Amino acid sequence: MIGRIAGRVDYKGDDHALIDVRGVGYVVYCSERVLMTLAPGEAAALYTDLLVREDLLQLYGFPSLVEKEWFRLLMSVQGVGAKASLAILGTLGPDGVSRAIALGDWNAIKAAKGIGPKTAQRVVNELKDKAPMVMAMGAGQVTTADDVVIEETPAATPAPAARKSPAPKPNASAQSEALSALGNLGYAPGEAASAVAQAAGEDPEAETPALIRAALKLLAPKG
Repeated sequence: MIGRIAGRVDYKGDDHALIDVRGVGYVVYCSERVLMTLAPGEAAALYTDLLVREDLLQLYGFPSLVEKEWFRLLMSVQGVGAKASLAILGTLGPDGVSRAIALGDWNAIKAAKGIGPKTAQRVVNELKDKAPMVMAMGAGQVTTADDVVIEETPAATPAPAARKSPAPKPNASAQSEALSALGNLGYAPGEAASAVAQAAGEDPEAETPALIRAALKLLAPKG
């Protein structure tokens, strides 16, 4: 599996680029938005996903792991292939896809070329619960550390004195990651902090995805 390539852009086509990596040329398919950042003769580095079919091997390139993850998730939706996934990402970008799906804004998904209303609604319905997880990936912090600690704690060992507390403390790490994710989506620091604080107050033990989801609902336009 080829997970990342770095080399020199040899040429660009309508939907792909040829990247020379030490004398070996890789044809990498990208969204229009990503292709605009590539220039022949200049260096390029992309995370890649190899799509294997019966009669074809195609390599797709992305500037971030978050965008690569969205590409994979979008293709998991019935009726959405690689071309449609790239169209959605090319129109909205990974942050725009995160926001549209988390808020249930299927009209934003429909704006992508070749995506009809039924497909757009299916994308939102099937991936809405996964959006906060991907957004947390983009926060730039490790989000699995807390899970490891929880798994290592024996479930059958009671600790009444240690676990009993008058009020749970807010999850500071989750709040920080949620703030970072909302900032990446373009929300002002003040409104993002207010929404995250309110969401954390309502559920102090919420993890990053739950906080992001709750904060987005609070920031969504009313009416």
